[in-house]
Order: sequence, then C-alpha cells, then structure tokens
Amino acid sequence: MSDMVSIQSGDGAIHAPVIVNSKEQRTLRAGYIPLMDASILIVAAELGFATKEGLRLELVRDVTWANVRDRLAFRQFDIAHMLSPMPVASMLGLGSNPSPTIAPFSLGRGGNAITLSARIFERMKSLTGLGDDADALANAKALAALLADMRERGEPVPTLGMTYPFSSHNYEFRYWLAAGGIDPDRDVKLVVVPPPLTSDALAAGAIDGFCVGAPWNMIASERGTGRIVAAKQDIWPLAPEKVLGMRPDWADANSDTVSRLIVALDQAARWCDDPIHHNELAEILSAPEYIAAPTSIIRRVLNGEFSLDAQGRKRVVPDYFLFHRGAANHPRPDQASWIYSQMLRWGQTDFSDKGMAHARSAFRPDLYLKALGQDAALPDEASEKGAGGYEGFVDGKRFDPDHLQAYVERFPVRSGLPLSPVTSDG
Repeated sequence: MSDMVSIQSGDGAIHAPVIVNSKEQRTLRAGYIPLMDASILIVAAELGFATKEGLRLELVRDVTWANVRDRLAFRQFDIAHMLSPMPVASMLGLGSNPSPTIAPFSLGRGGNAITLSARIFERMKSLTGLGDDADALANAKALAALLADMRERGEPVPTLGMTYPFSSHNYEFRYWLAAGGIDPDRDVKLVVVPPPLTSDALAAGAIDGFCVGAPWNMIASERGTGRIVAAKQDIWPLAPEKVLGMRPDWADANSDTVSRLIVALDQAARWCDDPIHHNELAEILSAPEYIAAPTSIIRRVLNGEFSLDAQGRKRVVPDYFLFHRGAANHPRPDQASWIYSQMLRWGQTDFSDKGMAHARSAFRPDLYLKALGQDAALPDEASEKGAGGYEGFVDGKRFDPDHLQAYVERFPVRSGLPLSPVTSDG
C-alpha cells in the first residue's frame, strides 16, 4: 500500500508529490545522552517540528555512549544522538559491537571543553607562573611542565576522563595534550567516564580532569572544583561533534521517513540557532527528563559565557554552539577523514584505501541533500575543494585529507603506524 505525499524542504519549497510506502515507520524511538548538543532532537520532539512532518519522536535518556551504541545495534533505538566518530568506527569494524551505522545529519558544532581540577591548575600556576588569562596552548605546556615535575617526585600520573574511546572528546583531549608535548598514552591515564558523572567524579577526586560536552564543565567550575583550560574551538573550530546515527538497513527501509526527519531536524536547528529562542531553549533543556541542570548555567553556556572558576573569572567564546549556521548540519566526509586520521594517530586502526573509503561512507550527505535539496549543499568555500576549515588547530598544523599518512606521521607525539585495530571499547 502506498500514499501520495509532498515533501517540504528546509527552505519551505514544496517538492513534487512522490509515492511512498505507507508501511514506513513514523514513530521513532530516539536515544540521547543529557547534553546540550541533544538540543535539536529535543526541540524537534517538544515543539512539534517532528509532528509537522508526520513523525513522532519518543526520546529515551541514556547514560553511556556504549549503551546508546548497543541499543541502536540491537534495535531498541531507531535513531540516536551519537558522537561523530561512532559511525566512523562502526563502518571500520572497530569496537566491541561494530554494527554498521550512518550519519545523514550533523547535530551542530561546538560545546566541548577541557577542565582540570582546581588543585592541578594551582600547581601549574605555582610551578610555571602561568597567568589566569593563558590560552589553551600555554595551559597545555604548563601541564607538561607539571607532569615532568611530578615524575621527578615519583608521584602517580594524573587520571583524566573522556567519554568514549571513539569520541571527539578523546581525540580533542589527546590533540591538546600532545600539542603541549604530553604523551597521552604514557604521561597521563585516560579513562572513560559517562558525561553526567564527570563533574561529580572530579569533585570526589576520582579523576584529575576531563573533556566533556556542556554543561558539565561549567558545573565543575562553578562548584570550585575545576578550571576550564581549553574549549573545543581552541583545538579545532571545525571539529565535528554529535550526529544523528541510524542503521543503514533501517534508513533504506524508511527512506521517506528519513527525509521527513531531516526536514524536521533542519527546522529545529534553525530554531535553536536563533538567540531570541535561547531563554525558552534553556527552560526546555533544564527539565528533569532532559539535562536536569540549572537554567541559568544552560543559558550562559548558550551565550558562550564560561565561568572559568569559582572566583568569577569569565571567558566568552563566540559561537560556542552552532546549531545550524555555517553548514553545521551538513554531514561532511572530509571530517570523517580527519576522524580516521586520529584513529590512525593513536593506534586504533591501520591505514588502507579501503579503510579510508569505509570511514568516509559513515557520513551521508546524499541523504541530507535528498531531503533538503541542493540549496543545502556546502558553499564552495567550505567544500573539500576549498579551504574546508583545515586550519585553526591549536598546534598550528594544517589537515591534509589528500595525504593522510604523511599528515599523521608529521605529529611528533603519536602511537605509531601501522598498528593493529582496537577490538574492544568497553
């Protein structure tokens, strides 16, 4: 049985009627982690953007990214809020349950930060004379000096938390550490901590720092237990963050639903990006069923206003969150290439042309453009043939997707190539 429908794109244009299978799924169970970059999914459900497209989103809050991965793989979720490297890892067959996963929509850019314990930061200042207004690179170098001092004193290496081995947090934390001359596999101990537990773990002394998405960095700093030392934009402004994940077989069987969903998310992203809506967005996100964090903190994070510590020192990061502007929703295979380069750099896989193709296949701009039309295509200056945002890294290096092995081998701090793939991620 089939229906005749018209698809409306993100710019409001009505496309010609098409015949679709009425048996396609219209109620979608969506897993998410309580982070501010789940905003687009939450708003699409709360404010009726999904309903307008004939869809019903059932949002299911989870705690760990491994849970989200498994529940998507085992069909408890139809779609999921996911770390951008998770679909890439799945298409490479990495991890303990590498079920094929694709990403036809990016849930925005920005939102991460690195926080160290107040105790560690004060020791960095005392040892090096680090100023309170030091930039991200200076902070990394000061931490390197402290770690060298700790080794001489016979102290154990600090334990630092990140959210998942195949995550932007892991790669950004490692990138920042290595930029300061720190070997993340030798000089510190990296462990997995679920995002909602990071601030509590820091306060309890279980970890000495973490990289996580908002608002948990701000909560730690306002408690006086942590000091924010780097934002995602300091490490690489264009770094991909969260994406919408789904199984490719499910997407094939529900192609019209996928298009409708992308249209709904596009509208929700535009709404989230408009500052006039940020008070309402903060109220929605602060609810117990979503992030369950103070509205005031969420509102400041939306403004990019960082409370660096409990003494009231602040920093404003322009465009700390980009929900829609700057092609933030476009799933870019060149960004998947960068993710693959970091997997190579840290020994999670080895290089092959086939591996590169698998990595890039995780991000599906074809499905994105099918739903929204060519008006949603990347502008020339952001395309892979243009500058593409391959600069702006904290260490001054430029990403070269055309010469990936040479790019990785230029890093003085890396795990080495070739290495056997990682087969377990907890």
